[in-house]
Amino acid sequence: MRTGVWLVGARGSVAVTSIVGAVALRAGLTEPVGCVTEHPRLRSDALPGYGDLVFGGHDVVNTALVKRAEALAAAGVVPARLVAALHSELSAVDDDVRQMPPGDTAEAVAARLCADIDTFRQKHALDRVVVVNVASTEPAIVAQSAHESLTELRRAMALPDFALPASSVAAYAAFSAGCAYVDFTPSTGARLPALHELATANRLPYAGHDGKTGETLVKSVLAPMFAMRRLQATSWSGINLLGGGDGATLAEPAANAAKSASKQRVLGETLGYVPDGNTRIEYVPGLGDFKTAWDLVTFNGFLGTAMRMEFTWHGCDSALAAPLVLDLARLTAAAHRNGRVGPLPELAFFFKDPLGATDHGLAAQFDTLAEFTASLT
Repeated sequence: MRTGVWLVGARGSVAVTSIVGAVALRAGLTEPVGCVTEHPRLRSDALPGYGDLVFGGHDVVNTALVKRAEALAAAGVVPARLVAALHSELSAVDDDVRQMPPGDTAEAVAARLCADIDTFRQKHALDRVVVVNVASTEPAIVAQSAHESLTELRRAMALPDFALPASSVAAYAAFSAGCAYVDFTPSTGARLPALHELATANRLPYAGHDGKTGETLVKSVLAPMFAMRRLQATSWSGINLLGGGDGATLAEPAANAAKSASKQRVLGETLGYVPDGNTRIEYVPGLGDFKTAWDLVTFNGFLGTAMRMEFTWHGCDSALAAPLVLDLARLTAAAHRNGRVGPLPELAFFFKDPLGATDHGLAAQFDTLAEFTASLT
């Protein structure tokens, strides 16, 4: 099952870490630590193997993948020994990474994206391709009537002044090229009625959005505990300190607001109410590719006794996200092969703001994911 993984943002930290990891796994130079699909309940011959994954993608920058990997090694994200050992393999992937095409209209850009994906598929004789968006977070958009109908969207995309988010252009191109789509970001992506219509018409699955790798992962474990123990969370506040490119992007207020909204969804839908407090995201350049989150939870117990808990999470976002990107590519490719169409709520385990799902408890999400994987043939 030769499967293409077309990464939007292919030269970014998450994408490059994913590529290095997949190539290292294929070469037997590392273990699949962090890969959820290697859990005993999720291993399945229905999923393409790591050796079956072929990488390509688009990006707005043209720095060589090897140079990006070397920079990540210097930052402590990936082992330098792997980058040195895999130099030729990374250079080969670089041949399939294209510059994000310019265009006067969204229609023209999408056509170029489609053509690049088709060329990639034919070059490597791929059975199917999964497009995965790991580009920078975009601001949330204001709904327009053109987003409601595929006919109206196509008409609007031909106009020079129609602003369609880059993530949605990528989703449109993916569906038009017959590819499944995964949005690992909180950007709009496929979350437009017109794009759901296109995916359905072309019999394609899609999943998203916003990969769950750090603070929200912990929330999805702790929030069900408060709900099941009938403890009243009176406030839940968090401060997230991010470095790297993601942190720089989230220094922009509009992108910051989109990310913060995604992170808060788990509390309201798990607890049944929204505690006081909010989530703040701040850019700290000195953290590099690492991030730190500090949360304070106040809660009431029996007889109204006031209590509190705190936790701190310090991790490397790219190293946490990369194995999930590989998991999602494998699972979505298998779902496509099995004839699944439309959003894949069974993949909620991987996302902060999952499409078509409302249960944010990690244990329940894992059970659903295991059942889904067992159903694939």
